[in-house]
Amino acid sequence: MISSTILIPAVLNGLMMGAVYALVALGLTLIYGVLHIINFAHGALLTVAMFAAYFAHSLLGVDPYAAAVVLTPLFFGLGYALHRFVIGPAAHGEERNVLLVTLGLAVVIENGLLYAFRADTRTVNLDYAFNVVDLGFAFIPVPRVIAFVVVLILALILWAILSLTDTGKAIRAVAKEKLGAELTGIDVAHIYAVTFGLGTACLAIAACLLMPTYYVNPHAGNAFVLIAFTIVVLGGMGSVAGALLGGLFIGVVESLSGLYLGESLGQIGIFVIFILVLLLRPSGLFGERA
Repeated sequence: MISSTILIPAVLNGLMMGAVYALVALGLTLIYGVLHIINFAHGALLTVAMFAAYFAHSLLGVDPYAAAVVLTPLFFGLGYALHRFVIGPAAHGEERNVLLVTLGLAVVIENGLLYAFRADTRTVNLDYAFNVVDLGFAFIPVPRVIAFVVVLILALILWAILSLTDTGKAIRAVAKEKLGAELTGIDVAHIYAVTFGLGTACLAIAACLLMPTYYVNPHAGNAFVLIAFTIVVLGGMGSVAGALLGGLFIGVVESLSGLYLGESLGQIGIFVIFILVLLLRPSGLFGERA
C-alpha cells in the first residue's frame, strides 16, 4: 500500500501535466466539433511549434513563456492559411478528403523536420526549470504550476470566445448546421479556417508550456496527440468542457499508473481507459457519439 505522502504528490503532478494534455486536446476537439474531422496533422504542427519555441530561446534568447506572446498569433495565422489555402481547396468539400490531406500534411511536415534537423533531441536550459513550489505535503515543479494556471485561464478565454463573441456564435452555428449557417450569410470557409487557426494556436501555447521541461525532436508531438485523442474520446468528441476535464483525469491516471506500475508503463492506464470508454460509453462524458 502506497502512503498518502507519495500518493497526494502523484495526483497533484498528474493534474498539472493533465492540464497541458487538455490544451492539446482542446485544439483537437475544437477542430472536430466544427469541421467534423480528425486533424492528423495536429501532432506534426505541435512539433513545429516546439521547434519554434526552442529556436526562439536558443537563437534569440527569448524565454519560452515570453515566446508564446508572438507564437500564438503566428500559429493562428499559420493554421488559418493552411486550411483556407491548402486543406480546404485540396479537399473539394469532402470530409474524407480532409482526412487524407491532413495525413499527407503530417507526413510532409515530419519528414521536412527530419531532413532539416535530423533525429537529434534538443532541450532548453532554464534556471527555473527545476524549481519547485513547497506545499508542505508535496513539492510541485514551478513549470507545471504555471502550465496549470495558464491552461485554466485559456480554457475560460476559449469559452468566452465561443459563447460571447459574434465569431464564436458563428463557429457554433456552423458546427450545428452548416447549410443553415450558409443561408444566414455566414462565410463557412472563413469560419472553418478560423477554427483551424484557433486549434493551431492552442498548440503554440502548449509547446511553449512544454519546452521548459520537455525535449523536442521531429516526432515529439505524436506522443501528445495520441493522449489527446484519448482525452477527446473520453470527454466527448467536440466538447470543450470534456476535453479540459478529460485531460485532468488522464493526467492523474498516467501519474498513478506510473506510480504503481513503473514510469515506463505509465501510459498503460491511459489506453485501458480509452478502450473502456469505447466499449461502455462511446459518447464520452459530454459529447455526441464518438
